[in-house]
Amino acid sequence: MQKLETRTFLLFLLIVTVGFLMILKPFFGTIFWACAITVIFYPMHTHLLNRFKGRTNTSALLTLTACILVVVLPVTVLVSSVVAEGADYYKKLESGEVDPTQYIEQVRTAFPAVQQTLDRVGVDFAKVKEGALNVSMSAGKWLAQNALNIGQNTFKLLLNICLMLYLTFFLLRDGNYLLELLIRALPLGDARERMLFAKFGEVTRATIKGNLVIAAIQGTLGGLIFWILGIPGALLWGVVMAVLSLIPAVGPAIVWVPVSIYLFATGDNVKGIVLVAFGAGVIGLVDNILRPILVGRDTKLPDYIVLLSTLGGLALFGINGFVIGPLVAALFIAFWGIFIREVHVMAPEEEDEQAGADSGKDSAA
Repeated sequence: MQKLETRTFLLFLLIVTVGFLMILKPFFGTIFWACAITVIFYPMHTHLLNRFKGRTNTSALLTLTACILVVVLPVTVLVSSVVAEGADYYKKLESGEVDPTQYIEQVRTAFPAVQQTLDRVGVDFAKVKEGALNVSMSAGKWLAQNALNIGQNTFKLLLNICLMLYLTFFLLRDGNYLLELLIRALPLGDARERMLFAKFGEVTRATIKGNLVIAAIQGTLGGLIFWILGIPGALLWGVVMAVLSLIPAVGPAIVWVPVSIYLFATGDNVKGIVLVAFGAGVIGLVDNILRPILVGRDTKLPDYIVLLSTLGGLALFGINGFVIGPLVAALFIAFWGIFIREVHVMAPEEEDEQAGADSGKDSAA
């Protein structure tokens, strides 16, 4: 009878939990970013907590204020500016003021070897120009639609931001209590749960710092050099470079390399040389120099894992996938690493050594 009661209780517990998660589903992005911001800013909250001698509300409020000034306001202004600039770019595409095919034609005229190479590999240059125009129109239309959506859904956007900040405040204030509650509730063993939660915090901070901070730096540098050289749409292209910096190996070079080729094709050799030098010598080295400092070598994912998890996360979770994808991949590796250490799964060479030791003991016996 007692087993039946326990199983019935667990069944209802599962049903209620699933129902509650379904209720929270529309706010998934808001809750995720509240948790991520809490993990990032929690060390600051702890420092303020020690400084103000345990006044949790004061330290949480000051931490939240710093989060708003450092993250929320700059990102909100940046996104609004980029979407507005993208909408303006789309209008210029529609009116013919900006024509990507003209730029491609100038490159082909300046570098005849490009046409010869394309002919040799069987690529139709007309289709290349048509594809470039279609991609530009699609991107501009997407930005224009989002500009309209932001204007129409301003109240909803502000509501989500306020809800995120509200959750962040309570997660900062009650973080230790909620963590201990989860450790008591989960049936995984307290020591293992503490280890996993510590790893989650470490991986979250490493992923966000390693991806978003470096992306922001590379995008800022790219937009700055475009602005200095007088290239139109510097802010828009800077954000594009920041997003593309999440793709290993190539990243921002997808943008600044074609632009530098165009500069050479139009006779702006000085600007082309400056852009190539700055792109390769400054933007390209940021990842190699800063990532080990910000992330550390122990939590760095292989480039192919970052690429696949970023693209997969983007397809599955939308724009949030730029962070969620690599985060899930890093946690996957972390969980398996903990499992291997606990179970002590031996490598082949370790097994050979162990077998040799056992045979030696048998011989001695």
